Amino acid sequence: MDVLYDEINTNNARMIRKKTLHYNEGVQAFEGNIYWEDSKPGKKPGVLIAHAFGGQSEFEWNKAIELAKLGYVGFAIDLYGKGKRASSNEEAQALMNELDSNRELLLKRMQLSLNTLMIFEQVDNKRIGAIGFCFGGKCVLDLARSGADIRGVVSFHGLYDKPSINHESPVKAAILVLHGWDDPLAPPDQTVELAKELTQRKANWQLLSFENTGHAFTNPKAQFPEKGMFYHALSSRRGWRAMVHFFLEVFEGDDNDEE
Repeated sequence: MDVLYDEINTNNARMIRKKTLHYNEGVQAFEGNIYWEDSKPGKKPGVLIAHAFGGQSEFEWNKAIELAKLGYVGFAIDLYGKGKRASSNEEAQALMNELDSNRELLLKRMQLSLNTLMIFEQVDNKRIGAIGFCFGGKCVLDLARSGADIRGVVSFHGLYDKPSINHESPVKAAILVLHGWDDPLAPPDQTVELAKELTQRKANWQLLSFENTGHAFTNPKAQFPEKGMFYHALSSRRGWRAMVHFFLEVFEGDDNDEE
């Protein structure tokens, strides 16, 4: 176990802990990084972080650290397998296609990651959430579609195509979709179809769409405006703030609606 971050002020000492978790699905091994802040006793809500098409990276680790600073346990999961990381767009496409063409396998790996998080000693397994970026947004939506017994999922510039799996269980997770309106990978008609799908499933869903914003808007390394993939600092900040409020609501019941 590593001490990743150490901050001492006049009120308390904060330390972010990191641990690498090894977990398995048959012969396939996976390796994820989990982070939490240990100055306060007691179990904490846990949040899965599903990676983009390149595989688990520093981007997801940093998001897990930010979640730990918010008082959660952030688990940057591994969907491809230990050591499987893309070094080119072609490799990333091939890794993603393996799961994109087999949504049952994708869901099975999401469920494995969820189960791994739920038994972690720092986690309150009654308060679990998930976030995902790009391909990872599709992954967390599929987890919600499956009827997983978790509090909420957040899709950042995700992909919205519906899996062929015929789910019969109700959607239990609240859903927040954070969307760039000019995203070429999730155009307006697909966004509307997702809204119709979630409404038909009687899901508790929200959609927040950002103007002049394309795909991968949270990633500072996304610099391909000609392909509709570019970082948008304001939309990224707005999306993260919306996620923070969403998790306060689903984990702590922090809403002001009058019944």
